[in-house]
Amino acid sequence: MRDFRQLRIWEKLHRFVLDVYKASNTFPKSELFGLTSQVRRGAFSIPTNIAEGCGWDAKPDFLRFLHMAMGSASELEYLLQLANDLEFLDRENFFKLNQKNNRSAANVIFIFPNNKSS
Repeated sequence: MRDFRQLRIWEKLHRFVLDVYKASNTFPKSELFGLTSQVRRGAFSIPTNIAEGCGWDAKPDFLRFLHMAMGSASELEYLLQLANDLEFLDRENFFKLNQKNNRSAANVIFIFPNNKSS
């Protein structure tokens, strides 16, 4: 079992989730159970999947959770685009969050070849 808190990517993703929560506070109240909730779930599912994967001893299980984290990053990319198109996010916040999401996804990919222990 790995300690997910020891992974730099998890630390960065945790801070990213906090940024997403702050940015989504400006979404219309009518979207609280719609897009606001979806964006937040999309964001926190990325580090959550990494943390859960660290709880498994077998390498294939850990890799499966990394794949799920990548899927969540793709989902979030679309949700951020939708929020931008609906003008729930200003252009600056959209670009900042989208860039962080894309960097996070790239960093998750980076974990794959470096995960030698199981």
